[in-house]
Amino acid sequence: MHKIRIGITGAAGYTGGELIRILLLHPQAEITCAQSKSHTGQGLPAVHQDLVGETDLRFTDSLHGDIDVLFLCLGHGEARKFLQENPVNPKTRLIDLSQDFRLASTNQLEITGRQFVYGLPEINREAIRSAENIANPGCFATAIQLGLIPLAKQGGLSEVYCTGITGSTGAGQGLNVTSHFSWRANNVQAYKTLSHQHLGEVNESLSQCQSGFGLHNLHFVPWRGDFTRGIFVSSQLKSKLELPELVTLYKDFYRGHPFTQVVDSPVFLKQVVNTNKCLIQLEKIDDLLVVHSVIDNLLKGASGQAVQNMNIMFGLEETTGLRFKANYF
Repeated sequence: MHKIRIGITGAAGYTGGELIRILLLHPQAEITCAQSKSHTGQGLPAVHQDLVGETDLRFTDSLHGDIDVLFLCLGHGEARKFLQENPVNPKTRLIDLSQDFRLASTNQLEITGRQFVYGLPEINREAIRSAENIANPGCFATAIQLGLIPLAKQGGLSEVYCTGITGSTGAGQGLNVTSHFSWRANNVQAYKTLSHQHLGEVNESLSQCQSGFGLHNLHFVPWRGDFTRGIFVSSQLKSKLELPELVTLYKDFYRGHPFTQVVDSPVFLKQVVNTNKCLIQLEKIDDLLVVHSVIDNLLKGASGQAVQNMNIMFGLEETTGLRFKANYF
């Protein structure tokens, strides 16, 4: 088969840059168009400076060429607007990294009737195989769901209390007070307490897995962290199952899912940063269970998972172009 011809809109941002880095080395991918109105005509390394010597591609102000798949790396609300204002060939598949099409109530593009499948491979792999359009999950949503779905499938979720911390890249490339180095350094802050935008998609997935589980059962406090990449989530709930039973349940559920692994020793961010992995660890005292899940917010939480979805859609081995080693030191 010919290489998958790829277009990226919003290519100058963090998720666009991560996609470019992955796809330049992907054996079955060819980037034909990297769109960014603010950087039109500039070479990609002018913005993504770690690509010096890696590519001669330049940013364009519009999409062009024959594209097999379009990645939308735009801000929330901007992907839907872009597709409404810029006709895309009906044969071109879409993978959207914003939250515009993740919920059942918003997963259709009215102007064309395109329907989006929620792209969490660990629960929707078969639907992704035949999908034309993918709504890539959010970063916090990915970490929370992967930590809870095995229990939800068994009807084992009760009241869940989650705390999660994310790096500064989770806020995007645009500058604001809380993304400045002088604010982030030696600092931690809770934000969007109990009201984070990813709660809706988490609730939809969990309620599909466990009937009766609702948004009122999930309580999430996110933190801004003093680092650039990664998400660490701890989810606490009550469980009558013993720890060995729970570990077996989780390992059995994720067997055959190459990027999500259940481990016995304490997890930490350096194990997953710069990889497409999610590592999960369980701890239990009396009837209180804590599930820790760690990911790289820009890879398994965004661009890496988007490429994972592309691989599944095009019949490739799921791990193609995504076998990265963490930078441990």
